[in-house]
Amino acid sequence: MFGRFRVPRTSALALAALLSATLSTVAAPPAAADPGPPATVRFPAGFHWGVSMSDFQSGGSFPDSNWTRYAKRRAFGVRDPYGNSVDFRHRYPSDLRLAKELGVNTFRTSIEWARVEPRRGVRDPEALAYYDDLVRRVRAAGMRPMLTLDHWVYPGWVADQGAWDNPATARAWLENARFVVRRYRGQGVIWITFNEASQYLYQELTARPMNPVQLATMRAALVRTHRAAYDMIHELDPGAPVSSNVAYGAALNPVLDAALFNDVTDKIDFIGLDYYHGAGLQNALAGNALAGEVWKAAPEPEGLYHALRSYQRRLPHLPVYIVENGMPTDDGRPRPDGYTRADHLRDHLYWVQRAMAEGVKVMGYNHWSLTDNYEWGSYRPRFGLYTVDVRTDPTLTRRPTDAVPAYRAVIAGRGVPRGYVPRRRPGWCSLEDPVATCLGRTPTPPADRRRPDGGYSAPRQ
Repeated sequence: MFGRFRVPRTSALALAALLSATLSTVAAPPAAADPGPPATVRFPAGFHWGVSMSDFQSGGSFPDSNWTRYAKRRAFGVRDPYGNSVDFRHRYPSDLRLAKELGVNTFRTSIEWARVEPRRGVRDPEALAYYDDLVRRVRAAGMRPMLTLDHWVYPGWVADQGAWDNPATARAWLENARFVVRRYRGQGVIWITFNEASQYLYQELTARPMNPVQLATMRAALVRTHRAAYDMIHELDPGAPVSSNVAYGAALNPVLDAALFNDVTDKIDFIGLDYYHGAGLQNALAGNALAGEVWKAAPEPEGLYHALRSYQRRLPHLPVYIVENGMPTDDGRPRPDGYTRADHLRDHLYWVQRAMAEGVKVMGYNHWSLTDNYEWGSYRPRFGLYTVDVRTDPTLTRRPTDAVPAYRAVIAGRGVPRGYVPRRRPGWCSLEDPVATCLGRTPTPPADRRRPDGGYSAPRQ
């Protein structure tokens, strides 16, 4: 995921400065257009409703890897020991039942290289049996697997050989990816190569750490490896969609996109978008996120509308898949403003429907995440539809939040209810679309009939 406590997104300004020093050109997003009439549409039949997670963050029982090492030595940003996270590795049958009960038809996780090949050239039969059964159960539950090949974690032996500094790492990565794709081809998989390349770079930059030359070397290696992986996957698993999800970063987005996205737009089958925070004046370049307290950032659901339209204008021939979207809370406590996870979910999907009504080809939406998990150094930020108190509850009980029935109802109704009133009003002067939002043409729900609680009256459909 991206906009969480995780080290990367929380220090995006530093990433921007370092990437700017190592990259010669950065593509600017196109100018925003007038948002048009406030119409919504229903989500189509066959829309991908999903949940996202990563195996390291949720799995537990993890072998030697760069991130088990970072957690053990309390690298930059690490506050809590990893332990066994929420123990998805041993609880996945029941967790998959929770996902199925939501009504989702897509389940995203990662096939971790460190589990598959914990020692160079040696594949772990127990890990493969686990992944085989996981994929089998996902499909048996009526869900389509979305499998990430690299969610920022690699084996300890790769770290020992210099990680992405060493050209041998790209070759070994592709060998592992080829093995994984061969194993799960023909099973309807949606493939993600690298999760949020910009944040991967920043994590390695701070946790290893790396110098600017190493940063540039890793960036170039990720670009080359994604391009090679795209061709390899299409050769082995014809017809399977392939992409690499981008971390949306508002004002910093041109820099973040330069990490990988700008160089692979001809080698993706859909635009994978992760959206957590917008950039209205109330967030002022996500200052709270930069301080590591992402739960204090003001949610900006309408920013997703602007982001979707921007990426669609850049690549009009491709559909967009919202691979991650969610809201952090501080250790599971309610937000002081009373805005709940259900509010956040419904408000964002309202704006997705607005974007679709204006021609954006949205093919899917994944909520991050099914359960709370290890947020790259801390269990304090909570994103789960089901909350799990890792630090104080040895039973790791999954407790539903208010977003569970909300998500179930949205999926069953193919969208927010008719006449839905967004709980959160659009912010003023958002960097996603300054022309529309700073000059008095902010898109609002119909008639701008504001309620006392700050919401709006809703459209008729």
